Amino acid sequence: MCGRYVSPEQAAIERLWHIGRHNSNPFDRMFNVAPTTLVPMLRFDPAVKEVALTSARWGLIPHWWDKAKPPNFTFNARLEEAASKPMWRHPLRHARCLLPALGWYEWQVIERIDPATGEIKIFKQPHFIRRRDAVPFCFAGLMSLWSPPESSESQVTCAILTQAAAGPAAEVHGRMPVILPDNAHAAWLDATITEAGEIASIIQTHAVTDALEHYPVSTRVNNARSQGPELIEPLL
Repeated sequence: MCGRYVSPEQAAIERLWHIGRHNSNPFDRMFNVAPTTLVPMLRFDPAVKEVALTSARWGLIPHWWDKAKPPNFTFNARLEEAASKPMWRHPLRHARCLLPALGWYEWQVIERIDPATGEIKIFKQPHFIRRRDAVPFCFAGLMSLWSPPESSESQVTCAILTQAAAGPAAEVHGRMPVILPDNAHAAWLDATITEAGEIASIIQTHAVTDALEHYPVSTRVNNARSQGPELIEPLL
């Protein structure tokens, strides 16, 4: 699962993935991105035949959704279900994207002894998970263009694909985002690839699981309103 993450500033995204600036409202670095937030997203723009940076609501709303209230808990898409579930199968085949990130937060369940009572209590310790070299990377994502009922305005929405955790991330939680290295981005964004098996092969061949590290951070990240670089500082 991935319920909170850290996104890079726009200048870093443009520099690392060679994106031309077309956005008059640059993205700031966000240290505690929560679902429903507008996030930076990379997609292939057929009009200019190159990868473009845009914003999207983190929480996918399928194009066929006909209710005014968006669906709940659609910020993650389980890879094992994406090819078959109606919520995900069209975006998986026809609307894939990338979500730039510096890392994500996950909560490790641990036991602690209450010094006052001697009871063993369950505690969730947040960890920050990132690349060992601290360089930004991209989550594999799905996107959708949704128009609310009785509205002519459309909205770009997205979800992060998740898979069973492996490598260092598995020490913290049972799920992790699908991370794709730069050499897999072109294939992931290639709109001509629509067969579910070929799409799955991209992930099986390229998904990053080993070159990661994690460390405990302050429980301040539990509050979605908390921001600032101190959130990703190691807990002493």
